Amino acid sequence: MVRFCPTSKRCLRGAPKADAPKHSIAFVGIDIGKNSFHVVGLDEQGAIVLRQKWSRGQVEARFSNMPPCLIGMEACVGAHHLTRGLQKLGHDTRLMPAR
Repeated sequence: MVRFCPTSKRCLRGAPKADAPKHSIAFVGIDIGKNSFHVVGLDEQGAIVLRQKWSRGQVEARFSNMPPCLIGMEACVGAHHLTRGLQKLGHDTRLMPAR
């Protein structure tokens, strides 16, 4: 399940907040690492509603529970495989060249 957070300091550190409003995630940015992925989700207004660190095995499982959204990530060896899997789930994925 994806946890939605307002921009309070307590929630940005990862602690759940029971009275957090349910925002829909429109855009997601993924920073791909060797074993972990840093995921940041934005709503339509550009406010951060999701900021978490996921393991490699959690990515497709968590995105399968989310409505389709635009996902951006840096193009690397593993990104192409991940992009194909997320596109099968209905997400619009975009790869950006490394600089």
